[in-house]
Amino acid sequence: MAEEKTVTFIITRQDSPDSAPYKETFNLPYKQNMNVISGLMEIRRNPINADGEKTTPVYWDMNCLEEVCGACSMVINGTARQSCTALVDQLEQPIHLEPMSTFPIVRDLIIDREQMFDALKQIKGWVPIDGTHDLGPGPRMPEKKRQWAYELSKCMTCGVCLEACPNVNDKSDFIGPAALSQARLFNAHPTGDMNASDRLEGLMQDGGISGCGNAQNCVEVCPKGIPLTTSIAAMNRATNIQAFKNFFGSDNAY
Repeated sequence: MAEEKTVTFIITRQDSPDSAPYKETFNLPYKQNMNVISGLMEIRRNPINADGEKTTPVYWDMNCLEEVCGACSMVINGTARQSCTALVDQLEQPIHLEPMSTFPIVRDLIIDREQMFDALKQIKGWVPIDGTHDLGPGPRMPEKKRQWAYELSKCMTCGVCLEACPNVNDKSDFIGPAALSQARLFNAHPTGDMNASDRLEGLMQDGGISGCGNAQNCVEVCPKGIPLTTSIAAMNRATNIQAFKNFFGSDNAY
């Protein structure tokens, strides 16, 4: 009888935010077309490590399983990416799984991405509407502008760009490339443009665009291919213009 093919996962685990991390190895039966998530689900179903010892199930985040929600981000063989699209057949064995180090650890592979949502608050990453009465369909965005704005809208707050950015760390308050690009997206919206200056002011605060070192790692790793460095350059220009307008007393963002 042919020997059963197995897959080995070496997982960096942590029982609580304050406990020390440790590694645990699991050997799983290979299944065709399996991805990292299906491997973790198998461990959850039968949490026996490579030494044959019963252990606790591995904790991780997931939701859509279609690389849309961004929840299942983790470091796989040294690269931050989505685990739902990480196919075992395309990964070097053994497969090392670690939580993204830029964010606080909750447990095992689960991290706390609250800082990304705080960054969206800083740059007012939304289009405010009154909502008390019907204002009609609103202004239309030109098709050419809509096409590139759609590329920016693909951001799923996965945190991979922050993990890759050398300027996002515990010694810096830099909000990261995702929020900079989202400011550009909402400033491009015909209705969001009314609050463009507020977003630019958010980018000009501590931890804003001045914290970018132009390493360009973010655009290399973004799973959605968002032109992050292009957005950063555009926002750098826009904040410089806003600074001049502030100096000369103008309330206009552009």
